[in-house]
Amino acid sequence: MVRCKAFLLVICLWIPVVAFPQGSARGLRAVVVQGAMPSETEKLVSRLENVCFEEIGGWKFWRGTVDGYPVILSRTLKGIANAAAATAIAIERYYPIAIINQGTAGGLEPSLQLFDIVLGTSSVSLGAFKTPYRPAGGGSNSLDWRPLNLLASEGSAGNDPNRHTIARFAGDSVLLSVARRVAPLHTRGRMVEGIIGSSDMWNDEFGRIARFHKEFGATVEEMETASAAQIAGLFRVAFLGIRVVSDNTTNGEAYQSETGDACQDFVFEVVKANVEHLAR
Repeated sequence: MVRCKAFLLVICLWIPVVAFPQGSARGLRAVVVQGAMPSETEKLVSRLENVCFEEIGGWKFWRGTVDGYPVILSRTLKGIANAAAATAIAIERYYPIAIINQGTAGGLEPSLQLFDIVLGTSSVSLGAFKTPYRPAGGGSNSLDWRPLNLLASEGSAGNDPNRHTIARFAGDSVLLSVARRVAPLHTRGRMVEGIIGSSDMWNDEFGRIARFHKEFGATVEEMETASAAQIAGLFRVAFLGIRVVSDNTTNGEAYQSETGDACQDFVFEVVKANVEHLAR
């Protein structure tokens, strides 16, 4: 594996750099695949060809190819802020044609079992809420909190009643279609379509989980997809979230890290199918 060093040249006129691995076809826009942790990325890294490693700040990127097409694996680190920053860096530096965010997630409905994979028809932000007024000593109840849509940049998000909606980001229809086509290749669990919820919280409260599922439609929750989708949307880059159920409080199934390998196996097939489509 070749380790690439990134140098920053400051000039008056900034021009975006499009970087591809050695041996790849020049001019092809890469597919970026994201995962937060080693258990969500190492298997995919091992399957890249012609790999070159870059570290930008604290974020790691492996540039390589799949069947001769440029693919970049991004380890975003955990959480909303890290995923958003890693997505912006990837778009600005590599100019991708598509981004797939994948990894593990907790189930929000009892029917979901370990190793079931959710194709994200959309993702929602579950981390922005306004609390109602309560006097000193009045306690707190998260079920009374109202969602805030932080995409509204004008005025006060908290005081505008039209902004008390959940921020929602649709998955790209073409990427979703390709994932559906290779869905039968996942044999360790079911393949379902649903809404991926994201926040910087790990929720084990049944009431809060039920609200996220019933009111906002979230099927699973984790800590990265919606923020990455938001940044991709602002840059107009095709985006899809794919998440495997690694635990489920609602039916008592405990966390299993091995589910991350199963998700990577399936996502690799999705990448190969997209590469075949893009190379035509």
